[in-house]
Amino acid sequence: MDSKDEMRAQSQQAEERGLEPTTAAMDQLALSLPLGKKRAGRGAVASGLTHECGVFGAIATGEWPTQIDVAQVICLGLVALQHRGQESAGIVTSEGHCAKNFNVHKGMGMINNIFTDDSMKKLKGNLGIGHTRYSTSAASEEVNCQPFVVHTAHGALAVAHNGELVNCESLRKDVLERGVGLSTHSDSELITQALCLNPPEGEVDGPDWPARIKHLMQLAPLSYSLVIMLKDKIYGVRDPYGNRPLCIGKIVPLTIGAYRNEKVDKLPAEGWVISSESCGFLSIGARYVREVQPGEIVELTRDGIKTIDIIDCPENRRHAFCIFEYVYFARSDSIFEGQMVYSVRLQCGRQLAREAGVDADIVSSVPESGTAAAHGFAREANLNFAEVLCKNRYVGRTFIQPSTRLRQLGVAKKFGALSENVAGKRLVLIDDSIVRGNTIGPIIKLLRDAGALEVHIRIASPPLLYPCYMGINIPTREELIANKLNAEELAKYVGADSLAYLSVDGLKKAVQLNMAVKKPEQVGHCTACLTGDYPGGLPDELEW
Repeated sequence: MDSKDEMRAQSQQAEERGLEPTTAAMDQLALSLPLGKKRAGRGAVASGLTHECGVFGAIATGEWPTQIDVAQVICLGLVALQHRGQESAGIVTSEGHCAKNFNVHKGMGMINNIFTDDSMKKLKGNLGIGHTRYSTSAASEEVNCQPFVVHTAHGALAVAHNGELVNCESLRKDVLERGVGLSTHSDSELITQALCLNPPEGEVDGPDWPARIKHLMQLAPLSYSLVIMLKDKIYGVRDPYGNRPLCIGKIVPLTIGAYRNEKVDKLPAEGWVISSESCGFLSIGARYVREVQPGEIVELTRDGIKTIDIIDCPENRRHAFCIFEYVYFARSDSIFEGQMVYSVRLQCGRQLAREAGVDADIVSSVPESGTAAAHGFAREANLNFAEVLCKNRYVGRTFIQPSTRLRQLGVAKKFGALSENVAGKRLVLIDDSIVRGNTIGPIIKLLRDAGALEVHIRIASPPLLYPCYMGINIPTREELIANKLNAEELAKYVGADSLAYLSVDGLKKAVQLNMAVKKPEQVGHCTACLTGDYPGGLPDELEW
C-alpha cells in the first residue's frame, strides 16, 4: 500500500468512526521533515490558507516638510492590506534630512490596535514604509515584526518584505561567512543584512544601493517584493519571476474630486505610493499607475519615480506570478496584469459552469471569497444567484480553535443559514478553494438543517496538491485533503451530493482571458501548488 492509499484508508477509518482526520499526525510528520522544521515557528493553522505579508510605502513630492500626513497614508494603506497578514504590523518614517535615525513603531496584533493617536504623532516624516505580517519562516513574535531597520556606516536602512526566499540557507551561510550577525530566523532580516554587503564590483564614494539590490537579486532569484527606505528615497523591488505582486500609485490633489477619465499621467502628483495591492489607493486619494515589472528596481524620490534597472529571469524562464493571488489572496478590487481581480474570479465561475454544470435551482457562495465566482457560474448556467449564508463578522478566524470539534462549532458560529432561500432548493455552493477540508462539511450540514434538498459543491480552483515554498502557508502535502480523497470521495466525506473542481487549464484560461500582455513569450503564472511545477526548479535543487 503506497502512502496515498494508506492516507485514504486512515481517512475512511476516521469517517466510519464519525471523526475528521486529525492534524496532529500531520503536524508530527511535517516537523520530521527539513521543510517542516523551517516552518516550525509558524502559528498553527487548521483550515484555510494564510498569506505572508503586505508591504506599503509613501513619499511626498515637492518641498518638505510636506502637508501630506505620510504616516496616516501608510496606516490607511496597511488597513487596506490587512487581509494579507493579521499577526503584526509596523511603520518606519523619515523626515528626509537625517541619515542616522528613523521614526519607528511596530507591534503585535491588528493595525487599528497597534497605531494609536499617540504612536501616530511620533511617526513624523516626508516618506515612510509599512508592513503587515503573517509569519512564514520565523515565529510570530515581536522581534520578527517588520519593517526591519539596521544602522550602517552610511546611515539607517529600513526594509519590508513580502514573500519567502527559496534559497535562504545558502544566502544565510554567505551572509554569516562575511561576519554579519543575525538576530532572528526571518528571511526579511536576512535580506536586510544582505543589502549591507558590498557588491562584487566594489563601490566608490559611498554605497551604491542599486548595485547592492541587483547583487541581492542575483543571489536570491525569488520570492519577494521589497520596499527599501533610505534617508530621502524609497526603492521598490520585485523578484525576476514576478512571483509576488507590487504596484505604484500617484497621490493626486483632493480638488480633482471623484474619479474622471483624465489619464493618470496627466494628473499632478502630491506624492507616490507603492503597495502589494492597489485596493487601497482610492481611499487614500491615490490613483493606480502601473505594476512594478518582474525584476524591476524603481526609485521613488521627492522629484518622482524612475526605473533604475530590470533584472531578467534566470535562463530566460517565463515569469511566474502566483496564480493564487487571483483565486484567493488578493482583494477583489485590486488590479493585476491589467485586469481587476473580481473580473478574473467572475470568469473562473463561468469556466467552472462550463466544465462542471449541474441541475439545480439556485447558485450561492461561501462569503465572501467565493461570491464573484458564484455570480459568474450563475450567469453562465442561467440560474438565479441567492445568498444562503449570513456571516457573523464578530467571530474570530476558525484556524485559532484548538480542536476539530471546536473548529466545527466555530464554523457554526461564523455562519447562519438564510432558511427562506434554502428550504426546498437544490443548491450549487461555490467556494474558492478547499485546503484541509475542515470547514465545508459543517457548512453543508448547516444548509441541510435549513432545508436544502441537494447541496452541490463547486470549487473555483483546481485541487491543492503540493506545498508552497514561496510564502504561502501550505507546508506539507499531508495536510492537503486532495491528496487523500478524490472529488467523489471528498463529496461523500463532507456530505455533498456532488463536488467538482475547476481544471488547471480552465483556471489559466480564465486568468489570461483579458490580460494586458506586452510580451506574450514572457507571460507565465506559478501553479506549483496545483501541478508541482516550481518556477525555479525542484526544491532540492534550490537547497530547501
